[in-house]
Amino acid sequence: MKLVVGLGNPGSTYDGTRHNVGFEVLGELALRWHAPRPKLRFEANLVEANWQGEKVLLAAPQTYMNLSGRSVQQIVRFYQIPLEDVLVTCDDMNLKLGQLRLRATGSAGGQKGLSSILQVCGTESVARLRIGVGRPPEKMAATDYVLARFRKDELPELDASVVRAATGIEIWIRDGISAAMNAANLSVPDRKDDSRETL
Repeated sequence: MKLVVGLGNPGSTYDGTRHNVGFEVLGELALRWHAPRPKLRFEANLVEANWQGEKVLLAAPQTYMNLSGRSVQQIVRFYQIPLEDVLVTCDDMNLKLGQLRLRATGSAGGQKGLSSILQVCGTESVARLRIGVGRPPEKMAATDYVLARFRKDELPELDASVVRAATGIEIWIRDGISAAMNAANLSVPDRKDDSRETL
């Protein structure tokens, strides 16, 4: 059994915001796999899915970002899931829009939800797939930026990155972390018209 955790904030207020990219990836996987509707369990919207003979849990914690670890800890304990079978996907404003970075271990890099998960797990050895949402424009607070929605001109790159992230997770499930890293960690071109200052 694998556990894929997508990070975000609950409620329609946060739909489409940069911080909720992890939820978008779970939605893409559920759609591909014709998964059942999620159920609220362990403080998460939880889906029990099957993909190519593997049972996979898709979990979207509903605790708000900073307390995501509380939900993940409950799921891991109940299902007795080894940490090497857990992958977290989340936003990262230190990566260019659309850039993916999959790692088997490392620090939270300032991502509060990931930090919460690593803290409750007691280790940094939890796989994470970060999705770049770009840097905030000058003088805009990081918190305001990640809670803002993507601009219309950014949506094609966002959608493409969500699709590639979902494919990377499928490779992780089927072939392991090394193969998934080789597939996901590709460079993306710089945006030709970066108009973030217009936010």
